[in-house]
Amino acid sequence: MEHILQIVSRPEVWIPALVVVLILVVGGVVAHNRKQISPPPEKPQLPSSEESVQGEAPVEPQPQPEKQAEPATQEPPRIEKPSGRMAKLRSRLSKSGVLGSALLSVLGKGDLSTSDWEEIEDNLLMADLGLDATEEVVSRLRKEVAADGTHDPQRVKEILRAALLEQVGPDMDRSINFSATDENTPGVMLIVGVNGTGKTTTIGKIARIAKAEDKKVVLGAADTFRAAAAEQLQTWAERADVELVRSYKEGADPASVAFDAVKIGKEKGADVVIVDTAGRLQNKAGLMDELGKVARVIGKQAPLTEVLLVLDATTGQNGMQQARVFNEVVNLSGIVLTKLDGSAKGGIVVSVQRELGVPVKLVGLGEGADDLAPFDPQTFVDAIVGD
Repeated sequence: MEHILQIVSRPEVWIPALVVVLILVVGGVVAHNRKQISPPPEKPQLPSSEESVQGEAPVEPQPQPEKQAEPATQEPPRIEKPSGRMAKLRSRLSKSGVLGSALLSVLGKGDLSTSDWEEIEDNLLMADLGLDATEEVVSRLRKEVAADGTHDPQRVKEILRAALLEQVGPDMDRSINFSATDENTPGVMLIVGVNGTGKTTTIGKIARIAKAEDKKVVLGAADTFRAAAAEQLQTWAERADVELVRSYKEGADPASVAFDAVKIGKEKGADVVIVDTAGRLQNKAGLMDELGKVARVIGKQAPLTEVLLVLDATTGQNGMQQARVFNEVVNLSGIVLTKLDGSAKGGIVVSVQRELGVPVKLVGLGEGADDLAPFDPQTFVDAIVGD
Protein backbone atom coordinates (compact mmCIF):
# COMPACT_ATOMS: atom_id res chain seq x y z
CA MET A 1 0.00 0.00 0.00
CA GLU A 2 2.84 2.23 0.89
CA HIS A 3 4.42 1.43 -2.42
CA ILE A 4 1.29 2.48 -4.32
CA LEU A 5 1.09 5.74 -2.41
CA GLN A 6 4.65 6.46 -3.39
CA ILE A 7 3.79 6.05 -7.09
CA VAL A 8 0.69 8.21 -6.87
CA SER A 9 2.66 10.91 -5.13
CA ARG A 10 5.06 10.92 -8.12
CA PRO A 11 3.14 12.15 -11.23
CA GLU A 12 6.19 11.84 -13.52
CA VAL A 13 5.76 8.09 -13.14
CA TRP A 14 2.09 7.38 -13.41
CA ILE A 15 1.07 9.95 -16.07
CA PRO A 16 3.11 8.36 -18.92
CA ALA A 17 1.83 4.97 -17.86
CA LEU A 18 -1.73 6.20 -18.02
CA VAL A 19 -1.19 7.55 -21.53
CA VAL A 20 0.10 4.19 -22.71
CA VAL A 21 -2.92 2.42 -21.25
CA LEU A 22 -5.34 4.81 -22.89
CA ILE A 23 -3.64 4.33 -26.28
CA LEU A 24 -3.92 0.58 -25.95
CA VAL A 25 -7.61 0.75 -24.99
CA VAL A 26 -8.54 3.07 -27.85
CA GLY A 27 -6.61 0.97 -30.38
CA GLY A 28 -8.41 -2.15 -29.26
CA VAL A 29 -11.84 -0.55 -29.63
CA VAL A 30 -11.07 0.62 -33.17
CA ALA A 31 -9.83 -2.79 -34.18
CA HIS A 32 -12.92 -4.41 -32.76
CA ASN A 33 -15.22 -2.05 -34.68
CA ARG A 34 -13.41 -2.73 -37.93
CA LYS A 35 -14.00 -6.40 -37.56
CA GLN A 36 -17.72 -5.75 -37.12
CA ILE A 37 -18.00 -3.94 -40.47
CA SER A 38 -18.51 -6.50 -43.23
CA PRO A 39 -16.57 -5.93 -46.40
CA PRO A 40 -18.53 -4.80 -49.47
CA PRO A 41 -19.78 -7.65 -51.64
CA GLU A 42 -17.60 -8.52 -54.57
CA LYS A 43 -18.93 -7.75 -57.99
CA PRO A 44 -20.08 -10.91 -59.69
CA GLN A 45 -17.72 -12.07 -62.41
CA LEU A 46 -19.59 -12.35 -65.70
CA PRO A 47 -18.53 -15.21 -67.91
CA SER A 48 -16.53 -14.07 -70.88
CA SER A 49 -17.82 -14.60 -74.39
CA GLU A 50 -15.30 -17.35 -74.81
CA GLU A 51 -16.55 -19.27 -71.68
CA SER A 52 -19.77 -21.22 -71.54
CA VAL A 53 -22.24 -20.52 -68.70
CA GLN A 54 -22.10 -23.13 -65.92
CA GLY A 55 -24.88 -25.63 -66.25
CA GLU A 56 -25.44 -25.06 -69.96
CA ALA A 57 -24.01 -27.03 -72.80
CA PRO A 58 -21.30 -25.11 -74.60
CA VAL A 59 -22.47 -23.49 -77.81
CA GLU A 60 -20.50 -24.83 -80.73
CA PRO A 61 -19.63 -22.32 -83.48
CA GLN A 62 -21.62 -22.67 -86.67
CA PRO A 63 -19.51 -23.70 -89.65
CA GLN A 64 -19.03 -20.90 -92.17
CA PRO A 65 -19.59 -21.73 -95.83
CA GLU A 66 -16.33 -22.04 -97.68
CA LYS A 67 -15.59 -19.46 -100.34
CA GLN A 68 -14.89 -20.94 -103.69
CA ALA A 69 -11.35 -20.27 -104.75
CA GLU A 70 -10.91 -17.76 -107.54
CA PRO A 71 -9.36 -19.23 -110.64
CA ALA A 72 -5.68 -18.43 -111.01
CA THR A 73 -6.17 -17.05 -114.49
CA GLN A 74 -9.24 -15.93 -116.37
CA GLU A 75 -10.37 -18.01 -119.26
CA PRO A 76 -9.77 -16.24 -122.58
CA PRO A 77 -12.93 -14.95 -124.22
CA ARG A 78 -14.68 -17.22 -126.65
CA ILE A 79 -13.46 -16.76 -130.19
CA GLU A 80 -15.99 -16.99 -132.97
CA LYS A 81 -15.27 -19.68 -135.54
CA PRO A 82 -14.38 -18.25 -138.97
CA SER A 83 -17.21 -20.19 -140.59
CA GLY A 84 -19.69 -18.36 -138.37
CA ARG A 85 -18.56 -14.98 -139.67
CA MET A 86 -19.74 -15.52 -143.22
CA ALA A 87 -23.21 -14.23 -142.48
CA LYS A 88 -21.71 -10.90 -141.41
CA LEU A 89 -20.14 -10.42 -144.83
CA ARG A 90 -23.42 -9.97 -146.59
CA SER A 91 -25.22 -8.04 -143.86
CA ARG A 92 -22.41 -5.48 -143.55
CA LEU A 93 -21.88 -4.76 -147.23
CA SER A 94 -24.98 -2.62 -147.56
CA LYS A 95 -23.04 0.24 -149.16
CA SER A 96 -21.82 -2.04 -151.92
CA GLY A 97 -25.48 -2.72 -152.70
CA VAL A 98 -25.68 0.82 -154.09
CA LEU A 99 -23.81 -0.38 -157.17
CA GLY A 100 -26.21 -3.26 -157.78
CA SER A 101 -29.26 -1.04 -157.36
CA ALA A 102 -27.94 1.50 -159.85
CA LEU A 103 -27.12 -1.16 -162.45
CA LEU A 104 -30.42 -3.00 -162.09
CA SER A 105 -32.44 0.19 -162.39
CA VAL A 106 -30.90 0.80 -165.81
CA LEU A 107 -30.86 -2.80 -167.02
CA GLY A 108 -34.52 -3.21 -166.15
CA LYS A 109 -35.60 -0.59 -168.66
CA GLY A 110 -35.68 -3.02 -171.52
CA ASP A 111 -34.41 -1.54 -174.76
CA LEU A 112 -31.24 0.22 -173.68
CA SER A 113 -29.81 3.22 -175.47
CA THR A 114 -26.17 4.16 -175.88
CA SER A 115 -26.46 6.57 -172.95
CA ASP A 116 -27.88 3.76 -170.80
CA TRP A 117 -24.86 1.59 -171.49
CA GLU A 118 -22.57 4.51 -170.76
CA GLU A 119 -24.31 4.97 -167.42
CA ILE A 120 -23.75 1.31 -166.59
CA GLU A 121 -20.10 1.67 -167.53
CA ASP A 122 -19.70 4.79 -165.39
CA ASN A 123 -21.21 3.06 -162.35
CA LEU A 124 -18.77 0.17 -162.66
CA LEU A 125 -15.78 2.48 -163.01
CA MET A 126 -16.88 4.57 -160.02
CA ALA A 127 -16.98 1.38 -157.96
CA ASP A 128 -13.26 0.83 -158.74
CA LEU A 129 -13.89 -2.23 -160.86
CA GLY A 130 -11.14 -1.13 -163.22
CA LEU A 131 -11.24 -0.37 -166.95
CA ASP A 132 -10.56 -3.86 -168.30
CA ALA A 133 -13.04 -5.58 -166.00
CA THR A 134 -15.66 -2.92 -166.71
CA GLU A 135 -15.39 -3.43 -170.46
CA GLU A 136 -15.71 -7.19 -170.04
CA VAL A 137 -18.79 -6.91 -167.82
CA VAL A 138 -20.52 -4.45 -170.16
CA SER A 139 -19.74 -6.62 -173.19
CA ARG A 140 -21.22 -9.71 -171.54
CA LEU A 141 -24.32 -7.83 -170.38
CA ARG A 142 -24.92 -6.44 -173.87
CA LYS A 143 -24.80 -9.90 -175.40
CA GLU A 144 -26.87 -11.78 -172.85
CA VAL A 145 -29.55 -9.16 -172.27
CA ALA A 146 -29.98 -8.78 -176.04
CA ALA A 147 -29.99 -12.55 -176.59
CA ASP A 148 -32.62 -13.12 -173.91
CA GLY A 149 -34.68 -10.14 -174.99
CA THR A 150 -36.02 -10.11 -171.44
CA HIS A 151 -37.35 -7.31 -169.30
CA ASP A 152 -37.90 -9.59 -166.33
CA PRO A 153 -36.08 -8.05 -163.33
CA GLN A 154 -35.17 -11.41 -161.84
CA ARG A 155 -33.63 -12.65 -165.07
CA VAL A 156 -31.68 -9.40 -165.51
CA LYS A 157 -30.38 -9.77 -161.95
CA GLU A 158 -29.19 -13.32 -162.67
CA ILE A 159 -27.29 -12.12 -165.74
CA LEU A 160 -25.65 -9.31 -163.76
CA ARG A 161 -24.77 -11.66 -160.89
CA ALA A 162 -23.05 -14.13 -163.23
CA ALA A 163 -21.08 -11.36 -164.97
CA LEU A 164 -19.79 -9.91 -161.70
CA LEU A 165 -19.01 -13.29 -160.14
CA GLU A 166 -16.82 -14.16 -163.10
CA GLN A 167 -14.75 -11.04 -162.44
CA VAL A 168 -14.40 -11.70 -158.70
CA GLY A 169 -12.73 -15.02 -159.44
CA PRO A 170 -14.65 -17.80 -157.69
CA ASP A 171 -11.97 -20.38 -158.51
CA MET A 172 -9.03 -18.62 -156.84
CA ASP A 173 -7.48 -20.36 -153.83
CA ARG A 174 -8.39 -18.25 -150.80
CA SER A 175 -7.30 -20.64 -148.06
CA ILE A 176 -5.06 -19.28 -145.29
CA ASN A 177 -1.81 -21.23 -145.00
CA PHE A 178 -1.03 -21.15 -141.31
CA SER A 179 1.21 -24.20 -141.01
CA ALA A 180 4.35 -25.24 -142.86
CA THR A 181 4.64 -28.62 -144.56
CA ASP A 182 7.50 -29.54 -142.20
CA GLU A 183 6.00 -30.54 -138.86
CA ASN A 184 9.12 -29.39 -137.00
CA THR A 185 8.92 -25.84 -138.37
CA PRO A 186 6.19 -23.26 -137.84
CA GLY A 187 4.58 -21.51 -140.73
CA VAL A 188 5.39 -17.81 -140.86
CA MET A 189 2.96 -15.09 -141.92
CA LEU A 190 4.45 -11.70 -142.80
CA ILE A 191 1.93 -8.85 -142.69
CA VAL A 192 2.76 -5.66 -144.61
CA GLY A 193 1.10 -2.38 -145.54
CA VAL A 194 1.13 1.37 -145.08
CA ASN A 195 0.18 3.19 -141.89
CA GLY A 196 -3.51 3.74 -141.27
CA THR A 197 -4.82 0.60 -142.94
CA GLY A 198 -5.45 -1.26 -139.67
CA LYS A 199 -2.46 -3.58 -140.13
CA THR A 200 -1.64 -4.24 -136.46
CA THR A 201 -5.31 -4.68 -135.59
CA THR A 202 -5.65 -7.11 -138.48
CA ILE A 203 -2.74 -9.17 -137.11
CA GLY A 204 -4.53 -9.50 -133.79
CA LYS A 205 -7.69 -10.64 -135.54
CA ILE A 206 -5.77 -13.16 -137.67
CA ALA A 207 -4.27 -14.54 -134.45
CA ARG A 208 -7.79 -15.09 -133.13
CA ILE A 209 -8.76 -16.92 -136.33
CA ALA A 210 -5.72 -19.19 -135.96
CA LYS A 211 -6.54 -19.74 -132.29
CA ALA A 212 -10.11 -20.67 -133.21
CA GLU A 213 -8.66 -23.35 -135.48
CA ASP A 214 -6.64 -24.77 -132.55
CA LYS A 215 -3.32 -23.41 -133.76
CA LYS A 216 -0.51 -22.50 -131.38
CA VAL A 217 0.42 -18.93 -132.25
CA VAL A 218 3.38 -16.64 -131.60
CA LEU A 219 3.29 -12.96 -132.60
CA GLY A 220 6.39 -10.98 -133.55
CA ALA A 221 6.37 -7.20 -132.99
CA ALA A 222 8.82 -6.19 -135.73
CA ASP A 223 7.26 -2.73 -136.11
CA THR A 224 9.94 -0.99 -134.06
CA PHE A 225 9.38 2.50 -135.47
CA ARG A 226 5.91 3.32 -134.22
CA ALA A 227 6.10 3.87 -130.47
CA ALA A 228 2.75 2.29 -129.60
CA ALA A 229 2.91 -0.61 -132.06
CA ALA A 230 4.33 -3.19 -129.65
CA GLU A 231 1.93 -2.18 -126.87
CA GLN A 232 -1.00 -2.40 -129.27
CA LEU A 233 0.08 -5.86 -130.39
CA GLN A 234 0.57 -6.87 -126.74
CA THR A 235 -3.08 -6.04 -126.10
CA TRP A 236 -4.15 -8.18 -129.03
CA ALA A 237 -1.89 -11.03 -127.89
CA GLU A 238 -3.69 -11.01 -124.55
CA ARG A 239 -7.11 -10.93 -126.20
CA ALA A 240 -6.20 -13.94 -128.32
CA ASP A 241 -4.30 -15.67 -125.47
CA VAL A 242 -1.11 -16.05 -127.53
CA GLU A 243 2.56 -15.25 -126.91
CA LEU A 244 4.26 -12.07 -128.11
CA VAL A 245 7.95 -11.62 -128.90
CA ARG A 246 9.09 -7.99 -128.79
CA SER A 247 12.07 -5.76 -128.07
CA TYR A 248 12.03 -3.10 -125.36
CA LYS A 249 14.95 -1.31 -126.97
CA GLU A 250 14.00 1.86 -128.81
CA GLY A 251 14.74 1.63 -132.53
CA ALA A 252 15.58 -2.08 -132.40
CA ASP A 253 16.42 -3.84 -135.66
CA PRO A 254 13.13 -5.17 -137.11
CA ALA A 255 14.88 -8.10 -138.79
CA SER A 256 16.39 -9.11 -135.44
CA VAL A 257 12.97 -9.08 -133.74
CA ALA A 258 11.49 -11.13 -136.57
CA PHE A 259 14.37 -13.60 -136.32
CA ASP A 260 13.84 -13.99 -132.56
CA ALA A 261 10.10 -14.49 -133.01
CA VAL A 262 10.61 -17.35 -135.45
CA LYS A 263 13.35 -18.85 -133.27
CA ILE A 264 11.11 -18.85 -130.19
CA GLY A 265 8.22 -20.17 -132.25
CA LYS A 266 10.35 -23.15 -133.27
CA GLU A 267 11.52 -23.77 -129.71
CA LYS A 268 7.98 -23.72 -128.34
CA GLY A 269 6.43 -25.86 -131.05
CA ALA A 270 4.22 -23.13 -132.49
CA ASP A 271 2.12 -23.87 -135.56
CA VAL A 272 2.41 -20.34 -136.88
CA VAL A 273 4.39 -17.16 -136.23
CA ILE A 274 2.70 -13.94 -137.36
CA VAL A 275 5.10 -11.03 -137.84
CA ASP A 276 4.05 -7.38 -137.79
CA THR A 277 6.11 -4.89 -139.79
CA ALA A 278 6.39 -1.11 -139.75
CA GLY A 279 3.92 0.76 -141.90
CA ARG A 280 5.78 2.31 -144.80
CA LEU A 281 4.95 4.27 -147.91
CA GLN A 282 5.55 2.44 -151.13
CA ASN A 283 7.73 5.29 -152.45
CA LYS A 284 10.28 5.12 -149.60
CA ALA A 285 13.06 3.01 -151.10
CA GLY A 286 15.01 2.59 -147.85
CA LEU A 287 12.06 1.27 -145.91
CA MET A 288 11.04 -1.06 -148.71
CA ASP A 289 14.60 -2.45 -148.83
CA GLU A 290 14.42 -3.06 -145.10
CA LEU A 291 11.18 -4.99 -145.57
CA GLY A 292 12.95 -7.21 -148.08
CA LYS A 293 15.66 -7.83 -145.47
CA VAL A 294 13.08 -8.91 -142.89
CA ALA A 295 11.64 -11.42 -145.35
CA ARG A 296 15.08 -12.82 -146.18
CA VAL A 297 16.06 -13.20 -142.51
CA ILE A 298 12.84 -15.06 -141.75
CA GLY A 299 13.32 -17.32 -144.76
CA LYS A 300 16.62 -18.60 -143.36
CA GLN A 301 14.78 -20.22 -140.45
CA ALA A 302 11.35 -21.14 -141.75
CA PRO A 303 9.27 -20.82 -144.91
CA LEU A 304 7.03 -17.82 -145.44
CA THR A 305 3.67 -19.52 -145.78
CA GLU A 306 1.79 -16.23 -146.26
CA VAL A 307 2.75 -12.67 -147.15
CA LEU A 308 -0.41 -10.62 -146.78
CA LEU A 309 -0.86 -6.99 -147.79
CA VAL A 310 -3.40 -5.06 -145.72
CA LEU A 311 -5.27 -2.53 -147.89
CA ASP A 312 -7.88 0.04 -146.95
CA ALA A 313 -10.82 -0.63 -149.28
CA THR A 314 -11.74 3.06 -149.30
CA THR A 315 -8.43 4.23 -150.83
CA GLY A 316 -9.32 3.25 -154.39
CA GLN A 317 -6.61 3.45 -157.02
CA ASN A 318 -4.00 4.67 -154.52
CA GLY A 319 -4.30 1.25 -152.94
CA MET A 320 -3.51 -0.29 -156.31
CA GLN A 321 -0.21 1.60 -156.48
CA GLN A 322 0.69 0.38 -152.98
CA ALA A 323 -0.10 -3.20 -153.94
CA ARG A 324 2.14 -3.12 -157.01
CA VAL A 325 5.23 -1.90 -155.13
CA PHE A 326 4.81 -4.22 -152.15
CA ASN A 327 4.37 -7.17 -154.49
CA GLU A 328 7.67 -6.39 -156.19
CA VAL A 329 9.53 -6.41 -152.86
CA VAL A 330 8.07 -9.36 -150.96
CA ASN A 331 6.02 -11.43 -153.44
CA LEU A 332 2.54 -11.19 -151.96
CA SER A 333 0.40 -14.30 -151.50
CA GLY A 334 -2.87 -12.57 -150.61
CA ILE A 335 -4.75 -9.39 -149.78
CA VAL A 336 -6.62 -8.36 -146.65
CA LEU A 337 -9.18 -5.64 -147.41
CA THR A 338 -10.13 -3.60 -144.36
CA LYS A 339 -13.08 -1.20 -144.02
CA LEU A 340 -14.93 -2.99 -146.79
CA ASP A 341 -18.17 -2.48 -144.89
CA GLY A 342 -17.68 1.29 -145.07
CA SER A 343 -16.98 1.49 -148.79
CA ALA A 344 -19.27 1.77 -151.79
CA LYS A 345 -16.28 0.84 -153.97
CA GLY A 346 -16.25 -2.90 -153.61
CA GLY A 347 -14.89 -3.17 -157.14
CA ILE A 348 -11.38 -2.91 -155.68
CA VAL A 349 -11.67 -6.64 -154.98
CA VAL A 350 -11.69 -7.25 -158.71
CA SER A 351 -9.09 -4.66 -159.70
CA VAL A 352 -6.46 -5.65 -157.14
CA GLN A 353 -6.80 -9.33 -157.97
CA ARG A 354 -6.45 -8.66 -161.69
CA GLU A 355 -3.46 -6.40 -161.11
CA LEU A 356 -1.49 -8.78 -158.88
CA GLY A 357 -2.84 -12.19 -159.72
CA VAL A 358 -3.27 -12.91 -155.98
CA PRO A 359 -6.60 -13.38 -154.21
CA VAL A 360 -8.37 -11.32 -151.59
CA LYS A 361 -8.34 -13.77 -148.68
CA LEU A 362 -9.77 -11.81 -145.77
CA VAL A 363 -12.04 -8.80 -145.39
CA GLY A 364 -12.51 -6.48 -142.42
CA LEU A 365 -16.13 -5.79 -141.58
CA GLY A 366 -16.03 -3.71 -138.41
CA GLU A 367 -14.21 -2.84 -135.20
CA GLY A 368 -14.99 -6.00 -133.23
CA ALA A 369 -12.31 -8.53 -132.32
CA ASP A 370 -13.86 -11.13 -134.63
CA ASP A 371 -14.95 -8.79 -137.43
CA LEU A 372 -12.48 -10.28 -139.90
CA ALA A 373 -13.95 -12.88 -142.24
CA PRO A 374 -12.72 -15.16 -145.01
CA PHE A 375 -13.65 -13.59 -148.32
CA ASP A 376 -16.39 -15.47 -150.14
CA PRO A 377 -17.01 -14.38 -153.77
CA GLN A 378 -20.60 -15.64 -153.92
CA THR A 379 -21.61 -13.86 -150.74
CA PHE A 380 -19.86 -10.69 -151.88
CA VAL A 381 -21.65 -10.59 -155.24
CA ASP A 382 -24.99 -11.40 -153.62
CA ALA A 383 -24.51 -8.42 -151.32
CA ILE A 384 -23.94 -6.18 -154.34
CA VAL A 385 -26.83 -7.45 -156.43
CA GLY A 386 -29.28 -8.13 -153.61
CA ASP A 387 -31.95 -10.80 -153.31
